[in-house]
Amino acid sequence: MKRIYQTLVALLMLGTWTSCEYDNYETQEGSLSPVIAIQDIRHLYKGEDVVLTRQNMKEAYQVRGTVISDYANGNVVPGTIVLQSFKKGLTKGITLHLGDAAANFALGDSLLVENIENAVLTKVNGALQLRGINPGSITKVATNRPVTPINVTAYLLDSLPENYEATLVRVYAGAIKPNPAATDTYTGLKALTDGTDTIDLNTESSATFATATLPASATFTGIAMPFAASPADAPKARLWPRNLNDMVDVGGPIYEGFPETFEGPTKTSYTSPATLDLKTGKWRFTQALLGPTAGRDRFSLPGLQAVRFQQNLSSAAYLQMEFNVLNGASKVSFSYGAYYTDASSTFRLEYSTDDGKTWKAYGPNITDANSVAKTITYTMDIPGKVRFRINKLGLGTTNNTSINNGRLNIDDFAVYEKM
Repeated sequence: MKRIYQTLVALLMLGTWTSCEYDNYETQEGSLSPVIAIQDIRHLYKGEDVVLTRQNMKEAYQVRGTVISDYANGNVVPGTIVLQSFKKGLTKGITLHLGDAAANFALGDSLLVENIENAVLTKVNGALQLRGINPGSITKVATNRPVTPINVTAYLLDSLPENYEATLVRVYAGAIKPNPAATDTYTGLKALTDGTDTIDLNTESSATFATATLPASATFTGIAMPFAASPADAPKARLWPRNLNDMVDVGGPIYEGFPETFEGPTKTSYTSPATLDLKTGKWRFTQALLGPTAGRDRFSLPGLQAVRFQQNLSSAAYLQMEFNVLNGASKVSFSYGAYYTDASSTFRLEYSTDDGKTWKAYGPNITDANSVAKTITYTMDIPGKVRFRINKLGLGTTNNTSINNGRLNIDDFAVYEKM
C-alpha cells in the first residue's frame, strides 16, 4: 500500500548553530535560574576536561531534557544515555555517563538532573560526555515524551558533525552502498548516502536489531554522534538508529546515478521546451528552467541548482524523464519548495509504463510547498520498465484565496528498484 512521508528539510539555517557567550536565565522573581541549557554546557568545553561548578555555570547547577537514546534496544554506548532539549531557539543534546544506572532511563523520559556540580565534561572518541553525575540526583518528570527528529542531509552531518552531535536526526532518501546482499545485517558500520554525501550507519552488536536484514534503502532516523579515534583526528559523522522503527520507507536499491541532482547543464527560458542531458539521462523541461539562484531557489547543499517551474500558468508544466528505468520501482523521493517568496502551487507525481505515451497520477496532489525545502517519499510496487514526471497543474493566476500558483522548485529526484 502506498505511503507518503513529508518533512521539512531546513538546509540553509547554518547560522543558527553558532553562539558566543551564554547568559543564565532569570526566574520570575529576578534571580538566576538553577537550570543551565545543554548548549551552554557544551560551550564550556575548550579542548580540555572541565569540572562543572556554579561559578563557570553562572550559578546554575541543574540540567533538564528528554532521553532520545533507547537503552532497552541496545544500540548505545554502554552505561550512557543521550539527553536532548530545545532552548534559546536551538536543539542540542549531550551524553550522560551513568554506568549501570543508565538502564533505569527509557526513551522518551523527561529528566531533571538536580545536581551536576563537580561533574566532568570530557570527550570520549570525539563526542562530549558528562561523567560523574550521581544517578540519585536525577528526577523522572514525565515518560513517553515525543521528540521530533531534525531533518538533515548526510552532507550537513558530515560537514558539521559537532553541530548535530547527540541530537535526533532523520536522513531521507538514504541508500546503503554497496548494495547489501540478502544475508547482510545491520551489525557494524555501513556506508549510508543520500546523494549529498556518505556517512556511517552505526549498529553495535548488542543492538536487538543487529542481526535484522539490512535494507538497500530507507528513511533513517537516529542519533547523530561524531567519532574520532584520537583527539588529533577530525570527527566524522555517525548515525545510530535506536530501534527498527527508526527505519521507514524501506525499498530496493537506488538506481545507478540517482538521485538526479540537476547540476551541470542550465536552461534559462521557461517558454521554450527543451530536453537536457543530465547525469541520469535525458529530462524534458516544459515551462520549467534550470539554474542557480542562491537564496531564492530551494536546492540541497552542496548543490547549487534546482528545477524551477513557471508561475500563474493556465496549462500544465512538466519535468519529465525521457528514459525508462528497467527493474520497476519500489520508491520515489524528491525535495520541493516554493521559489523565493512565491505562493504555493499544486503538483503531483505521475508515471508511465508505455514509454511516455500515457501517464497516470501516483498519489494525491501536493499543495504545501513553501519557503522551507521539504522531502517527500512515495513507496510503491511497480514492475517492469517505468518512467516518472512532475506535473505542476495549470490553475491560473494566483489570487491568494482560491488560487495559489507560484513558482515551484524540485531537486534531488531519486528512483529505487523494485524489491
